[in-house]
Amino acid sequence: MHSLTRFGSRPGLERIASLLEAMGNPQQALQYVHIAGTNGKGSTSLIIAEVLTKAGYKVGRFSSPHLHSYLERISIDGVNIGAAALDSILDEIDGHIRGMLVQGLEHPTEFEVLTAAAFRCFQQQQVDLAVLEVGMGGIYDSTNMIIPKVAVITGSDFDHTAFLGHTMGEIAANKAGIIKAGVPVVVGPMDNEALQVISATARAGQSPLWHSSDIRVIPSGPASLWSQEVDLEGPDLQLTEVIYTMPGTYQQRNLAVALRALLVLRDQGLAIDADSIRSALGGVRNPGRLEVVSQSPLVIVDAAHNPQGARALAESLSDLLSGRYKVLVLGLLDDKERAGTLAALAKNTRAVVVTRPEGSRSQAWQEVEQVWRRDFPAIKVEAAESIERAVERAVSMVSGSDYIVITGSFHVLDQARRLFCT
Repeated sequence: MHSLTRFGSRPGLERIASLLEAMGNPQQALQYVHIAGTNGKGSTSLIIAEVLTKAGYKVGRFSSPHLHSYLERISIDGVNIGAAALDSILDEIDGHIRGMLVQGLEHPTEFEVLTAAAFRCFQQQQVDLAVLEVGMGGIYDSTNMIIPKVAVITGSDFDHTAFLGHTMGEIAANKAGIIKAGVPVVVGPMDNEALQVISATARAGQSPLWHSSDIRVIPSGPASLWSQEVDLEGPDLQLTEVIYTMPGTYQQRNLAVALRALLVLRDQGLAIDADSIRSALGGVRNPGRLEVVSQSPLVIVDAAHNPQGARALAESLSDLLSGRYKVLVLGLLDDKERAGTLAALAKNTRAVVVTRPEGSRSQAWQEVEQVWRRDFPAIKVEAAESIERAVERAVSMVSGSDYIVITGSFHVLDQARRLFCT
């Protein structure tokens, strides 16, 4: 798979359409939940998949990016695809790609190949439903070759602007591309301009539009870095004292989006009951999202990599660790919006170690240090190219009740989790 990264990211459906046609269009045999959004796709898709699994359905899930292995991207009932199974599917796909090249067609990108592999895996395993996360945007994403039972847009904010557009409306229009005529749409909280664009697209296609605000997630008991207790209220939904094992305020919003989508599926005839919801929420975990990887010192990793994600992380840290200061290890890719991300993370930050994510998209990683010094001169800033060295420096700066947060890129989280979790 790594060899396919050279084909980059190229929006458009021509390549994936040609590949799927060569494969016999395996995607047409399945039922789907399709999820787009700037942030929250991973947690939302995981909750939906877990609840459906607890309800007795065989559920495939396609997510991205991965933390440690491509195998994480394709799972069935929470179990990642095996290496041998993925290799077998990729061998088949390679044969089809060779045929495409002979015809003068373009080589598919890495993400397109993985999308096709997910479709084939889910077809072979005869899943009842597949939960698909959009890779980027929506309208030209390779997952957008389906007609789902429900389309979900978790939110819309600035990210991937070189591909998706430079205004909130342009970005929202791209994400609204997953909306299909007559198919229900669930939306999470978002800017009014983005919501207007998505609402207009839904109206044009006569697609019923549902809002996550229909669901109330009410803190009802203790909240920690490991879990929170909530009450759930919504249309024909009333659950109290539910243990929810994804911590953080932002996970309450993701839960509301997921539950609204699940209620749409229930109204379509799926057997989703209160016990399935309660059981799923009591064990669901999403690695790399407000995840504690060490308790002495306290080290938290989180996949915040844009301003919206950084604001969500900062809000949760303020709620759960009020009054405590953090040492931040931060590695941002070159195409990420720096000033807004740093502004969100600066509160209660004692020191920062800027580091370099792996890959070709981090050539200007040290510019993040310059932005910190310019915008927040009172915060001590260092740079350490390797993640290991950056973590060492952060540990040396911790004192008293301080804690460490490692964030900014999945590439950074990959290496940081290997230091603490293996």
